[in-house]
Amino acid sequence: MKDEDAPLWKGYFYASLMFLLSCLQSIFNHQYTYTCFTVGMRVKTAVMGLVYRKSLVVNSAARRTCTVGEIVNLVSADTQKLMDFVVYFNAVWLAPIEVTLCLFFLWQHLGPSALAGIATVIFIFPLNGFIARKRSKLQEIQMKYMDGRVKLMNEILNGIKILKFYAWEKAFLEQVLGYREKELKTLKKSQILYSVSIASFNSSSFLIAFAMFGVYVLIDDKNVLDAQKIFVSMALINILKTPLSQLPFAMSTTMQALVSLKRLGKFLCQDELKPDNVTRESFKSDVDGVVFENGTFSWSKDGPPCLKRYHYPEIPCGSLVAVVGHVGSGKSSLLSAMLGETEKRSGAVSVKGSVAYVPQQAWIQNASLQDNILFGQEKKESWYQRVLEACALLPDLDNLPAGDTTEIGEKGLNLSGGQKQRVSLARAVYRKADVYLLDDPLSAVDAHVGQHIFNKVIGPRGILRDKTRILVTHGMSFLPQADLILVLVDGEISERGSYQELLNRNGAFADFIHTFASSERKECFSEASQRGNITMVCVRAFILAEKIDMQLLWMLMSPPGNRVSLACSSDVSLITIEPLPDSDEDHIQEDLGKLTKADKARIGRVKLEMYIEYFHTIGLPLIVSIVFLYAFQQAASLSYNYWLSLWADQPVINGTQLNTDLKLGVYGALGFAQGIAIFGTTVAISLGCIIASRHLHLELLNNVLHSPMSFFETTPSGNLFNRFAKEIDAIDNMIPDGLKMMLGYFFKLMEVCIIVLMATPFAAVIILPMAFLYGFIQSFYVATSCQLRRLESVSRSPIYTHLNETVQGASVIRAFNEQSRFIMGVNHKVDQNQTAYFPRFVATRWLGVNLEFLGNGIVLAASILSVMAKGTLSPGMVGLAVSHSLQVTGFLSWIVRSWTDVENNIVSVERVKEYADTPKEAAWTIEGSSLPPSWPQKGTIEFHDYGLQYRKGLELALKGISVHIKEREKIGIVGRTGAGKSSLALGIFRILEAAKGQIFIDGINIAEIGLHDLRSRITIIPQDPVLFSGSLRMNLDPFDAYTDEDVWNALELAHLKNFVSELPDKLNHECSEGGENLSLGQRQLVCLARALLRKTKILVLDEATAALDLETDTLIQSTIRSQFEDCAVLTIAHRLNTIMDYTKVIVMDKGHVVEMDSPSNLIAKRGQFYYMCREAGLL
Repeated sequence: MKDEDAPLWKGYFYASLMFLLSCLQSIFNHQYTYTCFTVGMRVKTAVMGLVYRKSLVVNSAARRTCTVGEIVNLVSADTQKLMDFVVYFNAVWLAPIEVTLCLFFLWQHLGPSALAGIATVIFIFPLNGFIARKRSKLQEIQMKYMDGRVKLMNEILNGIKILKFYAWEKAFLEQVLGYREKELKTLKKSQILYSVSIASFNSSSFLIAFAMFGVYVLIDDKNVLDAQKIFVSMALINILKTPLSQLPFAMSTTMQALVSLKRLGKFLCQDELKPDNVTRESFKSDVDGVVFENGTFSWSKDGPPCLKRYHYPEIPCGSLVAVVGHVGSGKSSLLSAMLGETEKRSGAVSVKGSVAYVPQQAWIQNASLQDNILFGQEKKESWYQRVLEACALLPDLDNLPAGDTTEIGEKGLNLSGGQKQRVSLARAVYRKADVYLLDDPLSAVDAHVGQHIFNKVIGPRGILRDKTRILVTHGMSFLPQADLILVLVDGEISERGSYQELLNRNGAFADFIHTFASSERKECFSEASQRGNITMVCVRAFILAEKIDMQLLWMLMSPPGNRVSLACSSDVSLITIEPLPDSDEDHIQEDLGKLTKADKARIGRVKLEMYIEYFHTIGLPLIVSIVFLYAFQQAASLSYNYWLSLWADQPVINGTQLNTDLKLGVYGALGFAQGIAIFGTTVAISLGCIIASRHLHLELLNNVLHSPMSFFETTPSGNLFNRFAKEIDAIDNMIPDGLKMMLGYFFKLMEVCIIVLMATPFAAVIILPMAFLYGFIQSFYVATSCQLRRLESVSRSPIYTHLNETVQGASVIRAFNEQSRFIMGVNHKVDQNQTAYFPRFVATRWLGVNLEFLGNGIVLAASILSVMAKGTLSPGMVGLAVSHSLQVTGFLSWIVRSWTDVENNIVSVERVKEYADTPKEAAWTIEGSSLPPSWPQKGTIEFHDYGLQYRKGLELALKGISVHIKEREKIGIVGRTGAGKSSLALGIFRILEAAKGQIFIDGINIAEIGLHDLRSRITIIPQDPVLFSGSLRMNLDPFDAYTDEDVWNALELAHLKNFVSELPDKLNHECSEGGENLSLGQRQLVCLARALLRKTKILVLDEATAALDLETDTLIQSTIRSQFEDCAVLTIAHRLNTIMDYTKVIVMDKGHVVEMDSPSNLIAKRGQFYYMCREAGLL
């Protein structure tokens, strides 16, 4: 520009060369990024698979330390961090090389003054190294809190029914928020440090220029800064900007990846089950099925042994072995030892042939009923039908909307306890294995059904008669038919032999039998003649064992418009649903029996409301200050750049320039002002985003906890997990980073455009159409990318659901040797997820290449226009315009990348907000309600013409019930499945709201008080005992409302005092997730202790003693009688003998009360109750 005579073609040649080189750089750069992403994606998938395979082999001690929540976190958050690391890692070593090259050119250009620049760079790096180390520590702490929060959420979702019954939501809400606050506090510290890092790197180009120019000018007066020196130096320093701005990001991802690697390493190095715990041999019919030799087993390497000196040389093939003993005596541990689930301390155990296992708590997959039974085997129709018949499942199939293709909810949500247990048994029977390990499979079913199953499946004439069967049982009536009985006491065999041998010995077993056999014998069919021919009809009539009125749940599911008639064996239609007039949609047959709703992806771009909603939570004052600070920072940057161009155009007099000190001073002041503004903006954005994410998480948590029970039955836990783990993580970390980058680059771009327009106003002709083109490409892309992000999010939920299911059923999967099938399943789900992920970043590359060509066009325009206007422009202005326009390409691609990141992650806000519009329950508490603190004082319950329905438009499940229960009355509620027994309990607790009529407790209409006021003042002991991880005391009294003395009293009455006082930590004993370190019977007793502690005037028992041995059951019944003597007790009964001494019995049928009187009067009337008792062998 300075040389007047230079030919114009030279100018055009340089301009074109710049354009070509920029284009080449774009292409190489994107090809490189694409390769990085592909590698990153492969690493992520591989690690996901690795974590899943590991979760199938960790032993029980390790399983207690790594909860489902942690494993989900490893798969969602940690694998993503590894992937980011692969993508950005190269910047860590590339950046220093780029920096070195730039400094070398600067040295050539400015001489020794370049050393000042090197010194600045050397100062910036250690500072950021220190910050990265600090942030790494903070991130470890943050991830720990996040694990705690996700783990707790997992338990809340698994035990939501209990929380609602006990009105405990608030206590758990507080716990989750406690973790959340700590997590956000750590995040805040980390973000402030990150802001220092960003500010130092963003001001780096100014600091380097300031140091170099300052030293250059001050060393010697003869050193003159002209346009060439300034703008070539500035172009080089601007090249430095990219590696220097990428470095903190790369260092940050590297640091996060190292933390994640450590966490993954810790999980992958957990102890595994040793293959030599059990010797598996091939099946030979002439040798013993199972052999134990002096085995001592424990649940963990250094824990106390759960089975001691376990020695019985043989269990012959084809024999039936019954294992009996008190709660906690080691019966389930014995089966676990045979499966190799426990640590073998000494001795040996060998199992001949294949194994099938029925756990004590049935594990049911979220799949069709048929898939649950076949469990990966091919279907053989005749055998399949035989199994269904033997396991008494045929009557249930008639009641399911789509027969055996009906979808079963997670953990068997829409099956009752007895149905789950029978499905679990059918799965084992269908296997045709050689050795059957049956852990109390008959506890959850009714006595008649139990007898049917014993005869048809387990007993000497059942379909398993030639197999080796080891049956843990509390049912005394089955013992005479066992070939061998083992009596366990504290993990040792105290007696063994056949039934007759043990009776003849007159030991502890014989006493036990004499005490309890009488009550049990009555209830079961003791006469052999009857035992031979229990007909299926009787079982049909008596699949009473089932808790929830299953028919009603199925009605919920069957599509409107299908007239469903659920008939009982008496050929009377139980419930007939008229087609609903208001639904005009024709449901396809396949929808029958669908229960859970898959996670759905929305369509189109993220609505503007989402952004408004998000920014609204940040608050206007903060947003205004953020925008102001950005504008200020760019104005400062523009001013010092313009100041430089003025300096460059300053005439040189006698080889020197005037007032260099003043010029340097102004330049420095403007630069430092910009640095402070950068720090201010990043801190403000971080704080604003933390405020928003706190608010969004709180809202999500409140929405989920206020949802009614039906919501949890139809929403897979994976969907909710996805929101609480991955989406909240994205809102915490991704949105603030994206916003910082997007706003930063956007304002920088504005600055460049202003500079180019100041130099060559004519450039507006090119810049405007380019801007429109840019907008068009960008909008086209964002819509695609957004939809892909949604699809990717939706396809991620099934991975979590599958993982959750696998971890809970790991022992069953291992027993059936189905690991490879489940691994294939998860691989397929991960692949599905990646099919949505891969196109997303390919689309980003497409966009990047297109936009950078546009940017390169702007460079070409700026330089060609400058050449054309050679006569009129000052070299300083041209230098400023061209050196800045060179950055446009980079800015454009970064703006779009960060804009896409923001838009993609705003999808997380959209998904978190989804649950704001779902139906909610009534208010927990009502302000200013005049409920007396001691209500209910008497415990009277009145039903006035009460009706209840499961869904609007369905027929009533309870019809016009009018019953008056006086204080201190003991009421037994009986009736066939679907008669509405459990609906009564759901109505009293307002789990379902009344469709007509009212319920009054002590004269107060329960519909007019808050749900928590109601539920906290009445008590239920539910069928499934649920414990939460935390201390035993927390499980009994989460609000700390009672003294330790009260708690010990309750434990004593629940017959748990001895057990708890022997624990090293006593009341502070840590229960593992779901209470897995207590036996099922002990958990049931803990639930009883909860009820004893609350001691309310109304107690509802939902068949609460199914998992207990008879002796404990009898003790419990007497405790309930004595402790709740002055309370009203409602028992939903299966075993009729438990309610024969109650004041009244209510007999229900088809939602009506058909009989209500004292048991003796009802028997005298010879109505339905009389026939039930006769069928039960009580008369």
